[in-house]
Amino acid sequence: MSTVDITKDLENATLIVTSVFAASPDRVWRLWADPRQLERWWGPDPYPATVVDHDLRPGGHVSYYMTGPEGDQHKGYWCVMEVEPPRRLVFEDGFADATGEPDDDLPLSRAEVTIEIVDEVHTRMTIESVYDTTADLEQVLAMGMEEGIRTAVEQIHALLAEG
Repeated sequence: MSTVDITKDLENATLIVTSVFAASPDRVWRLWADPRQLERWWGPDPYPATVVDHDLRPGGHVSYYMTGPEGDQHKGYWCVMEVEPPRRLVFEDGFADATGEPDDDLPLSRAEVTIEIVDEVHTRMTIESVYDTTADLEQVLAMGMEEGIRTAVEQIHALLAEG
C-alpha cells in the first residue's frame, strides 16, 4: 500500500505529491535541510542521489546526481527561491547535462514544498510542481517521474523510523 498520494492536473500542468509522516515538522524539514538525509530519499530506488552542492537559502543552489544500476548518472539542480524553515521551500527544479549545466531540452518546474502539522504526532508534506506547459508535465511523466517521486518519498518513512 502506498503512503504517497499523487495528483496530476494536466490542465494546469501541475503534479502534487502528498504524504503524512509520524514526525514533527522540524524533523521533516531536516530531510531537505541536511544534504546527507536528502541523499537518502531524493533518489528513488535504485537511483540513489549524491548531493554535490547544497546552499538552501534564497538565491542558493543545490546540485545533485542520481546513479542508476548500470552506473549511469542523471544530474539535476535547484535554484532556491524561498526558504521558511520548517514549513516552506520554493525552488526551480531542473535537469542538468553531463557537465552539470542546465539542460534546456528538458522541462523546468517550480516546486513548492509545504510542511504542516496534522495533529500532535503527524506532519503532512506536500510537493507541488508546476510546469510551463501540459506538454512539459507529460514529458516528465513519460520519463517515469510519477513512479520515481512515489518511490523516493516512500523511502522517507524508513529514514524517519531511524530517529
